[in-house]
Amino acid sequence: MRRQIVLALVGALVLATLAIGYGVYAVARQPTPVAAADALSLAGPRIMFRSTAPDSKGHLAFVAKDNPGGPRSVSALNCLRVYAAGGTGTCLRQDGALATFQIAILDENLNVQKAIPLVGVPNRTRVSGDGRLVAWTVFVAGDSYNHGRFSTRSGLIDLSTEDMIDSLEFLSVTVDGHPYTAPDLNFWGITFAADDNHFYATMSTAGRRYLVEGDIAAKSVRTIARNVECPSLSPDGKRIAFKSAIDDNPAKGWRLTVLDLASGTRTPLAETRSIDDQAAWLDPNTIGYAVPHGPADSDIWSVPADGSGTPHLLIPQAESPAALS
Repeated sequence: MRRQIVLALVGALVLATLAIGYGVYAVARQPTPVAAADALSLAGPRIMFRSTAPDSKGHLAFVAKDNPGGPRSVSALNCLRVYAAGGTGTCLRQDGALATFQIAILDENLNVQKAIPLVGVPNRTRVSGDGRLVAWTVFVAGDSYNHGRFSTRSGLIDLSTEDMIDSLEFLSVTVDGHPYTAPDLNFWGITFAADDNHFYATMSTAGRRYLVEGDIAAKSVRTIARNVECPSLSPDGKRIAFKSAIDDNPAKGWRLTVLDLASGTRTPLAETRSIDDQAAWLDPNTIGYAVPHGPADSDIWSVPADGSGTPHLLIPQAESPAALS
Protein backbone atom coordinates (compact mmCIF):
# COMPACT_ATOMS: atom_id res chain seq x y z
CA MET A 1 0.00 0.00 0.00
CA ARG A 2 2.93 2.35 0.58
CA ARG A 3 3.82 2.06 -3.13
CA GLN A 4 0.41 3.49 -4.04
CA ILE A 5 0.93 6.39 -1.63
CA VAL A 6 4.26 7.33 -3.17
CA LEU A 7 2.98 6.96 -6.73
CA ALA A 8 -0.11 9.03 -5.98
CA LEU A 9 1.97 11.87 -4.55
CA VAL A 10 4.45 11.74 -7.42
CA GLY A 11 1.59 11.57 -9.89
CA ALA A 12 -0.03 14.63 -8.35
CA LEU A 13 3.14 16.65 -8.76
CA VAL A 14 3.50 15.55 -12.37
CA LEU A 15 -0.11 16.29 -13.18
CA ALA A 16 0.23 19.77 -11.75
CA THR A 17 2.82 20.58 -14.41
CA LEU A 18 0.90 19.23 -17.37
CA ALA A 19 -1.63 21.02 -19.53
CA ILE A 20 -4.35 18.45 -20.10
CA GLY A 21 -6.08 19.01 -23.44
CA TYR A 22 -9.72 18.24 -24.03
CA GLY A 23 -10.75 15.67 -26.58
CA VAL A 24 -10.64 11.97 -27.11
CA TYR A 25 -8.06 9.79 -28.79
CA ALA A 26 -7.14 6.14 -29.08
CA VAL A 27 -3.81 4.49 -28.37
CA ALA A 28 -2.34 1.01 -28.23
CA ARG A 29 1.17 -0.37 -28.43
CA GLN A 30 1.32 1.19 -31.92
CA PRO A 31 -0.49 4.35 -33.15
CA THR A 32 -4.18 3.75 -33.91
CA PRO A 33 -6.93 5.82 -35.56
CA VAL A 34 -8.57 8.53 -33.46
CA ALA A 35 -11.66 7.25 -31.65
CA ALA A 36 -14.98 8.98 -32.20
CA ALA A 37 -16.06 11.03 -29.19
CA ASP A 38 -19.41 9.27 -28.98
CA ALA A 39 -17.61 5.92 -28.66
CA LEU A 40 -16.57 6.77 -25.12
CA SER A 41 -19.18 6.00 -22.52
CA LEU A 42 -19.79 3.55 -19.70
CA ALA A 43 -21.67 1.22 -22.03
CA GLY A 44 -20.41 -2.34 -22.28
CA PRO A 45 -19.26 -4.90 -22.96
CA ARG A 46 -15.88 -3.30 -22.26
CA ILE A 47 -13.27 -3.00 -19.55
CA MET A 48 -12.52 0.43 -18.14
CA PHE A 49 -9.14 1.09 -16.53
CA ARG A 50 -6.42 3.61 -15.78
CA SER A 51 -3.73 3.63 -18.45
CA THR A 52 -0.05 3.48 -17.46
CA ALA A 53 1.23 3.62 -21.06
CA PRO A 54 3.72 6.50 -21.61
CA ASP A 55 1.55 8.35 -24.13
CA SER A 56 -1.62 8.15 -22.02
CA LYS A 57 -0.37 7.70 -18.46
CA GLY A 58 -3.06 8.35 -15.90
CA HIS A 59 -5.93 8.64 -18.37
CA LEU A 60 -9.19 6.77 -17.99
CA ALA A 61 -9.38 4.31 -20.88
CA PHE A 62 -11.36 1.42 -22.36
CA VAL A 63 -10.77 -1.79 -24.29
CA ALA A 64 -13.22 -4.23 -25.83
CA LYS A 65 -13.98 -7.06 -23.42
CA ASP A 66 -13.46 -9.63 -26.18
CA ASN A 67 -10.13 -8.06 -27.22
CA PRO A 68 -8.56 -6.64 -24.04
CA GLY A 69 -5.05 -6.61 -25.48
CA GLY A 70 -6.17 -4.67 -28.54
CA PRO A 71 -6.50 -0.94 -29.25
CA ARG A 72 -7.63 1.22 -26.37
CA SER A 73 -9.84 4.29 -26.38
CA VAL A 74 -8.57 6.98 -24.04
CA SER A 75 -10.52 9.85 -22.50
CA ALA A 76 -9.26 13.28 -21.46
CA LEU A 77 -9.89 12.45 -17.80
CA ASN A 78 -6.73 12.04 -15.76
CA CYS A 79 -7.18 9.87 -12.67
CA LEU A 80 -5.27 8.09 -9.92
CA ARG A 81 -7.89 5.34 -9.61
CA VAL A 82 -11.11 4.58 -11.50
CA TYR A 83 -14.19 2.40 -11.29
CA ALA A 84 -17.68 2.20 -12.81
CA ALA A 85 -20.95 0.29 -12.55
CA GLY A 86 -24.60 0.92 -13.33
CA GLY A 87 -23.91 3.95 -15.50
CA THR A 88 -21.91 5.76 -12.79
CA GLY A 89 -18.13 6.20 -12.93
CA THR A 90 -15.57 7.47 -10.45
CA CYS A 91 -12.23 9.15 -11.00
CA LEU A 92 -9.99 9.80 -8.00
CA ARG A 93 -7.87 12.73 -9.07
CA GLN A 94 -5.96 15.87 -8.22
CA ASP A 95 -8.36 18.81 -7.93
CA GLY A 96 -6.06 21.49 -9.37
CA ALA A 97 -3.88 22.42 -6.42
CA LEU A 98 -0.82 20.53 -5.24
CA ALA A 99 -1.50 17.78 -2.70
CA THR A 100 -5.29 18.23 -2.78
CA PHE A 101 -7.59 15.64 -4.29
CA GLN A 102 -11.20 14.88 -5.12
CA ILE A 103 -13.47 12.12 -6.29
CA ALA A 104 -15.13 13.07 -9.57
CA ILE A 105 -18.43 11.26 -10.10
CA LEU A 106 -19.17 10.65 -13.77
CA ASP A 107 -22.34 10.02 -15.73
CA GLU A 108 -22.57 7.39 -18.45
CA ASN A 109 -21.00 9.79 -20.99
CA LEU A 110 -18.06 10.61 -18.70
CA ASN A 111 -19.35 14.07 -17.76
CA VAL A 112 -18.45 15.12 -14.22
CA GLN A 113 -21.73 15.34 -12.29
CA LYS A 114 -20.29 15.92 -8.85
CA ALA A 115 -16.86 16.45 -7.28
CA ILE A 116 -16.23 15.75 -3.60
CA PRO A 117 -13.03 17.05 -1.95
CA LEU A 118 -10.94 14.36 -0.30
CA VAL A 119 -8.65 14.85 2.67
CA GLY A 120 -5.71 12.56 1.98
CA VAL A 121 -4.18 10.68 -0.94
CA PRO A 122 -6.88 8.67 -2.77
CA ASN A 123 -6.29 4.96 -3.19
CA ARG A 124 -9.49 2.91 -3.64
CA THR A 125 -12.96 3.48 -5.10
CA ARG A 126 -16.06 1.41 -5.79
CA VAL A 127 -19.58 1.89 -7.18
CA SER A 128 -22.66 -0.20 -6.38
CA GLY A 129 -24.06 -2.37 -9.16
CA ASP A 130 -26.92 0.02 -9.92
CA GLY A 131 -24.68 3.11 -9.79
CA ARG A 132 -26.42 4.62 -6.75
CA LEU A 133 -23.70 4.28 -4.09
CA VAL A 134 -20.11 5.48 -4.43
CA ALA A 135 -17.20 4.80 -2.06
CA TRP A 136 -13.62 5.96 -1.67
CA THR A 137 -10.55 5.34 0.49
CA VAL A 138 -7.70 7.76 1.17
CA PHE A 139 -4.38 7.62 3.01
CA VAL A 140 -3.79 10.21 5.71
CA ALA A 141 -0.93 11.00 8.06
CA GLY A 142 -0.76 12.58 11.49
CA ASP A 143 -2.96 10.35 13.65
CA SER A 144 -1.36 10.45 17.09
CA TYR A 145 -1.83 6.73 17.74
CA ASN A 146 -0.05 5.74 14.53
CA HIS A 147 3.42 7.15 15.31
CA GLY A 148 4.04 8.80 11.95
CA ARG A 149 2.69 5.96 9.81
CA PHE A 150 -0.14 6.28 7.32
CA SER A 151 -3.76 5.72 8.32
CA THR A 152 -6.79 5.19 6.09
CA ARG A 153 -10.22 6.81 5.85
CA SER A 154 -13.15 5.42 3.87
CA GLY A 155 -16.41 7.17 3.05
CA LEU A 156 -19.46 6.72 0.86
CA ILE A 157 -22.35 8.68 -0.63
CA ASP A 158 -25.86 7.78 -1.76
CA LEU A 159 -26.26 9.72 -4.99
CA SER A 160 -30.06 9.43 -4.90
CA THR A 161 -30.36 11.21 -1.55
CA GLU A 162 -26.98 13.00 -1.26
CA ASP A 163 -26.60 11.35 2.18
CA MET A 164 -22.90 10.93 2.92
CA ILE A 165 -20.83 9.07 5.49
CA ASP A 166 -17.56 11.01 5.57
CA SER A 167 -15.74 8.22 7.38
CA LEU A 168 -16.76 4.74 8.50
CA GLU A 169 -15.10 5.56 11.81
CA PHE A 170 -18.33 7.37 12.74
CA LEU A 171 -20.34 4.11 12.62
CA SER A 172 -20.97 1.85 15.61
CA VAL A 173 -18.65 -1.17 15.61
CA THR A 174 -19.18 -4.73 16.83
CA VAL A 175 -16.16 -7.05 17.09
CA ASP A 176 -16.82 -10.76 17.58
CA GLY A 177 -20.34 -9.96 18.77
CA HIS A 178 -19.40 -7.26 21.27
CA PRO A 179 -19.64 -3.45 21.02
CA TYR A 180 -16.19 -2.01 20.37
CA THR A 181 -14.54 1.39 20.49
CA ALA A 182 -10.87 2.25 19.92
CA PRO A 183 -8.88 5.26 18.71
CA ASP A 184 -6.98 3.23 16.09
CA LEU A 185 -9.89 2.14 13.86
CA ASN A 186 -8.96 2.19 10.18
CA PHE A 187 -11.22 1.24 7.27
CA TRP A 188 -10.45 0.67 3.60
CA GLY A 189 -11.63 -1.08 0.46
CA ILE A 190 -15.43 -0.75 0.49
CA THR A 191 -17.46 -3.06 -1.79
CA PHE A 192 -21.26 -2.89 -2.09
CA ALA A 193 -24.02 -5.50 -1.86
CA ALA A 194 -26.93 -5.37 -4.31
CA ASP A 195 -29.51 -4.01 -1.83
CA ASP A 196 -28.02 -0.47 -1.67
CA ASN A 197 -27.73 -0.78 2.10
CA HIS A 198 -25.13 -3.37 3.00
CA PHE A 199 -21.45 -3.25 2.18
CA TYR A 200 -18.19 -4.96 3.07
CA ALA A 201 -14.84 -3.40 3.94
CA THR A 202 -11.59 -4.03 5.77
CA MET A 203 -11.24 -2.73 9.32
CA SER A 204 -8.00 -2.78 11.30
CA THR A 205 -7.55 -2.28 15.02
CA ALA A 206 -5.09 -3.50 17.64
CA GLY A 207 -2.89 -5.02 14.93
CA ARG A 208 -5.66 -7.18 13.44
CA ARG A 209 -7.42 -6.85 10.09
CA TYR A 210 -11.06 -7.84 9.79
CA LEU A 211 -13.66 -8.22 7.08
CA VAL A 212 -16.65 -6.21 8.26
CA GLU A 213 -20.22 -6.11 6.99
CA GLY A 214 -21.76 -2.66 7.13
CA ASP A 215 -25.38 -1.54 7.38
CA ILE A 216 -25.86 2.00 6.08
CA ALA A 217 -29.38 2.44 7.50
CA ALA A 218 -28.31 1.19 10.94
CA LYS A 219 -25.01 3.09 10.75
CA SER A 220 -23.11 0.06 11.98
CA VAL A 221 -20.44 -2.48 11.04
CA ARG A 222 -19.73 -5.94 12.44
CA THR A 223 -16.75 -8.23 11.99
CA ILE A 224 -17.31 -11.50 10.12
CA ALA A 225 -13.79 -12.77 9.34
CA ARG A 226 -10.12 -12.05 10.01
CA ASN A 227 -7.13 -11.44 7.75
CA VAL A 228 -9.22 -10.07 4.88
CA GLU A 229 -8.03 -6.94 3.03
CA CYS A 230 -9.43 -5.02 0.07
CA PRO A 231 -12.61 -7.11 -0.37
CA SER A 232 -14.48 -7.32 -3.67
CA LEU A 233 -17.98 -8.84 -3.67
CA SER A 234 -18.82 -11.25 -6.50
CA PRO A 235 -21.69 -10.49 -8.91
CA ASP A 236 -23.86 -13.13 -7.21
CA GLY A 237 -23.15 -11.65 -3.77
CA LYS A 238 -21.93 -14.97 -2.38
CA ARG A 239 -18.14 -14.65 -2.51
CA ILE A 240 -15.49 -12.12 -1.55
CA ALA A 241 -12.22 -11.83 -3.48
CA PHE A 242 -9.51 -10.32 -1.29
CA LYS A 243 -5.83 -10.22 -0.49
CA SER A 244 -4.81 -12.40 2.44
CA ALA A 245 -1.64 -11.55 4.34
CA ILE A 246 0.76 -14.49 4.21
CA ASP A 247 0.98 -16.03 7.70
CA ASP A 248 -1.28 -13.15 8.80
CA ASN A 249 1.70 -10.83 8.35
CA PRO A 250 1.46 -8.12 5.65
CA ALA A 251 5.24 -7.72 5.74
CA LYS A 252 5.43 -11.14 4.03
CA GLY A 253 3.11 -10.09 1.21
CA TRP A 254 -0.41 -11.11 0.17
CA ARG A 255 -2.11 -14.01 -1.61
CA LEU A 256 -5.23 -13.42 -3.70
CA THR A 257 -7.99 -15.53 -2.17
CA VAL A 258 -11.76 -16.02 -2.48
CA LEU A 259 -13.98 -16.39 0.60
CA ASP A 260 -17.32 -18.20 0.41
CA LEU A 261 -19.53 -16.10 2.69
CA ALA A 262 -21.91 -18.94 3.56
CA SER A 263 -19.39 -21.66 4.40
CA GLY A 264 -16.36 -19.57 5.32
CA THR A 265 -14.21 -21.63 2.93
CA ARG A 266 -11.13 -19.80 1.65
CA THR A 267 -9.75 -20.67 -1.78
CA PRO A 268 -6.25 -19.36 -2.63
CA LEU A 269 -6.08 -18.39 -6.30
CA ALA A 270 -3.47 -19.54 -8.80
CA GLU A 271 -1.72 -16.15 -8.70
CA THR A 272 1.24 -16.69 -6.35
CA ARG A 273 2.85 -13.25 -6.68
CA SER A 274 2.16 -10.82 -3.86
CA ILE A 275 -0.75 -8.64 -5.02
CA ASP A 276 -1.42 -5.32 -3.28
CA ASP A 277 -4.67 -4.34 -5.00
CA GLN A 278 -8.43 -4.37 -4.58
CA ALA A 279 -9.21 -6.99 -7.20
CA ALA A 280 -12.27 -6.68 -9.45
CA TRP A 281 -14.66 -9.32 -10.73
CA LEU A 282 -14.49 -9.27 -14.52
CA ASP A 283 -17.29 -11.86 -14.70
CA PRO A 284 -18.71 -14.42 -12.24
CA ASN A 285 -15.70 -16.68 -12.73
CA THR A 286 -12.74 -14.34 -13.27
CA ILE A 287 -10.77 -11.92 -11.11
CA GLY A 288 -8.81 -8.95 -12.50
CA TYR A 289 -6.00 -7.13 -10.70
CA ALA A 290 -2.92 -4.99 -11.28
CA VAL A 291 0.66 -6.26 -11.15
CA PRO A 292 3.28 -3.49 -10.99
CA HIS A 293 6.52 -3.59 -12.95
CA GLY A 294 8.81 -0.65 -12.39
CA PRO A 295 8.10 2.39 -10.22
CA ALA A 296 5.07 3.74 -12.14
CA ASP A 297 3.83 1.04 -14.50
CA SER A 298 1.42 -1.87 -14.13
CA ASP A 299 -0.33 -4.54 -16.17
CA ILE A 300 -3.79 -5.97 -15.56
CA TRP A 301 -3.83 -9.73 -15.12
CA SER A 302 -6.70 -12.16 -14.66
CA VAL A 303 -7.08 -15.50 -12.91
CA PRO A 304 -9.96 -17.96 -12.40
CA ALA A 305 -11.93 -17.38 -9.20
CA ASP A 306 -12.07 -21.08 -8.24
CA GLY A 307 -8.34 -21.58 -7.68
CA SER A 308 -7.78 -23.40 -10.97
CA GLY A 309 -5.88 -22.35 -14.08
CA THR A 310 -2.98 -19.94 -14.35
CA PRO A 311 -2.66 -16.13 -14.31
CA HIS A 312 -3.12 -14.46 -17.69
CA LEU A 313 -1.85 -11.08 -18.90
CA LEU A 314 -5.05 -9.26 -19.85
CA ILE A 315 -4.25 -5.58 -20.52
CA PRO A 316 -0.64 -4.36 -20.74
CA GLN A 317 0.25 -1.01 -19.18
CA ALA A 318 -2.98 -0.66 -17.22
CA GLU A 319 -4.43 -0.82 -13.71
CA SER A 320 -7.69 -0.29 -11.76
CA PRO A 321 -9.98 -2.43 -13.96
CA ALA A 322 -13.79 -2.32 -14.00
CA ALA A 323 -15.87 -4.62 -16.19
CA LEU A 324 -18.75 -2.86 -17.96
CA SER A 325 -21.68 -5.05 -18.98
